[in-house]
Amino acid sequence: MWLWAEFSILFLIVPVAHVVFFDFFGPFIPLAAVFVVSAILLQLTPGFRWFEVIDCRGLLGHVPMTVILIALCTAVTFGLTLLMVPERFLSFPRYNFERYLVVIALYPFLSVLGQEIAYRLLFYRRYGELFPGRTAGILMSAFIFALAHAFYMNWVAVTLSFAGGIFFAWAYERTRSFMLVWILHSLAGQVLFTSGLGIYFYHGVIPG
Repeated sequence: MWLWAEFSILFLIVPVAHVVFFDFFGPFIPLAAVFVVSAILLQLTPGFRWFEVIDCRGLLGHVPMTVILIALCTAVTFGLTLLMVPERFLSFPRYNFERYLVVIALYPFLSVLGQEIAYRLLFYRRYGELFPGRTAGILMSAFIFALAHAFYMNWVAVTLSFAGGIFFAWAYERTRSFMLVWILHSLAGQVLFTSGLGIYFYHGVIPG
């Protein structure tokens, strides 16, 4: 029951409150709080070692899977950009290249790292037993990952986050490699910002 309470507060109540009280909290405070609390809870989780975060063993064996997933991500993301906002295609690197380079360089460390610690590592190491079965765990990990992006106030960000969450959760559940999902998430996000769909990952920029 205690684990259910932790899970509900951290992954359900906090993101919903973030949406409802966005004008008060802004975009970063609730996310930062989730990441900090996740790190603390991981430290308290029996059997967890921080070495897991930097463990690179077996990465070379996952190169083919990484290439296939990122190629699929690129095709879908570029296709959606051309379909939905063709005027935005490659707009970030074309029109603001210096800022684009900063975002691409910092995104894996300032955003992806905390997200993967919370929504993959903590979820599976501390709460995985609450969702027995491979499919249930993957879907729940993707759901809470998508819910964390609801404050952007558009269906595209939530839908893409859910789809990405399925891929990342599937990769982690299959390999138990934090480094792998960190790399996959980083590359997928960099593709997103490159394509032009990054416009949907600004709060309230696209209604509906």
